[in-house]
Amino acid sequence: MTVRQTLAAGWGLRRVWWYTATARTRARYARTVFGSLWLGLSNLLSIAVLALVYGTVFKVQDFNQYVVYLGLGLVVWNAIAAAISAAPNLFEHNAHHLHNTNINPIFYTLEEWAFQVQTFGQSFALVLLVLSVFQPTLIANLLLMSWLPLINLLLFLYWLPLLLCLVGARYRDLYQLVPIMLQLVFLLSPILYEQKNLGSLAWTAELNPLYQVLNPLRQCLIQAQPPGWRDLVLLLANGVGLWLAIRLLNRERRALPFLI
Repeated sequence: MTVRQTLAAGWGLRRVWWYTATARTRARYARTVFGSLWLGLSNLLSIAVLALVYGTVFKVQDFNQYVVYLGLGLVVWNAIAAAISAAPNLFEHNAHHLHNTNINPIFYTLEEWAFQVQTFGQSFALVLLVLSVFQPTLIANLLLMSWLPLINLLLFLYWLPLLLCLVGARYRDLYQLVPIMLQLVFLLSPILYEQKNLGSLAWTAELNPLYQVLNPLRQCLIQAQPPGWRDLVLLLANGVGLWLAIRLLNRERRALPFLI
């Protein structure tokens, strides 16, 4: 199959994988009082604690601005980290279906992507609403300025995990490596601190692909910065990444049942 045909097959099943992803979220919070609100509440608790601790450590002058900066960075980072962490074992978790059905494997990748997007959307909405108390322009900036960085984030959340799950099907070591790499990248990313605090190592943020996806969205939300040439370059890179990931999926499709 061509890349276009594979994408068309995935799109044709959109109602199914979106529904099964929604069912996963509902099952995850069955018999809880707050249900999926826990997605946002857990992030808000982390933001409150980290803002209090690191705001004191870094001796920030404008605490309200720091809370918004840290909160937006953390909620987007958690979405990226969750999608990447779940990727290496994706096909292994769906091994029974891959062995016994003829469903195109893109279905399982889109279901996982939909689950991650729904999780992010519910968490992000609540966090954004609360942070609007500190900066009332956030919601307006989201609606007017942030559509292209948000599209880039959603595309990135699909194609990079897809590549990782294909590699993870062949090399189980990736499952052990991913958590370590995520922790290191988090510490090196200007999320809890500003890029200027890296000093002579500030250039590392420019080479950090996860931060380059996260930062434009945060900048648009905080500073009402309209999309620029970097966002267009990132959109092109996401398009190339998506094409490469789908092409590799097509090449590995027949081998997948024997790898898991």
